[in-house]
Amino acid sequence: MDINHFSEASTTLKTVRDCFRFAISRFTEAKLFFGHGSENALDEAAYLILHTLHLPIDQLDPFLDARLTQSEIYSVLNIIEKRVVQRLPAAYLTQQAWLGEHSFFVDERVIVPRSFIAELLRERLFPWIEDAEQVNSVLDMCTGSGCLAILAAEAFPHAIIDAIDLSPDALDVAQYNVTDYGLDERIELIESNLFEKVQDRRYDLIISNPPYVDAPSVAALPQEYKHEPKLALGSGTDGLDATRIILQQAGEHLTENGILVVEIGHNRDALEAAYPDVPFTWLDVTAGGEFVFLLHKNDLP
Repeated sequence: MDINHFSEASTTLKTVRDCFRFAISRFTEAKLFFGHGSENALDEAAYLILHTLHLPIDQLDPFLDARLTQSEIYSVLNIIEKRVVQRLPAAYLTQQAWLGEHSFFVDERVIVPRSFIAELLRERLFPWIEDAEQVNSVLDMCTGSGCLAILAAEAFPHAIIDAIDLSPDALDVAQYNVTDYGLDERIELIESNLFEKVQDRRYDLIISNPPYVDAPSVAALPQEYKHEPKLALGSGTDGLDATRIILQQAGEHLTENGILVVEIGHNRDALEAAYPDVPFTWLDVTAGGEFVFLLHKNDLP
């Protein structure tokens, strides 16, 4: 927005409703891509405005007709323009991402959390894990911001969690979140290229949301995704490079009755073609039954 348009908007917009309408118009005009927490311009506008004004992010209606101060108008316009001009995901603008009711600190050192495994952890992976209190050890592979490790710690109250990532920058973010949730004594952060530094440790549960975007899809990603770390997105020509290593080595690090849960995006067909004899169990999540698989130790290739 040029200085004249900014000046016009800053003097014309008066209420939260005005800013909400203005943001939706700007987002739609700019043809923004949504997929980092919001699914459309309305939800994204509501979230960014309410967050900027320090209001409850799930309560827009009570504040729609509230008049804003001039400084509040400037703050709202500023974050709207950053979203449009820089095409930054909303989570990087607010340095906050949500998985259900859980909030995590994020910045451009980590991928924006959006794993379907979070849904499964809310149910403690029942019925595949019948008694959550019997889970004593969990590995979160490719932990990023540490969000799944933290959710696993809450789901399995007696478990010690190892959280691994190749990126020291990502682990710095994860450390902030682990400390924020008071889980320093239960979650150990490990800098490692997949299993390289795990040595002889074994786990009742291994979860992973590894890089899984195939090369053609990486090349076609919207601008918003290009702000995320490349290490966290692409994984070879077919998107399965990291998953192959996990399948090859996970069995060495699972307890006798251990299970492996991995998210692979839209790669179900490619994975099943590569491993036709492996009895993948596909878990139902809100987006369908083709994004997350489960294997018992004895079923691993």
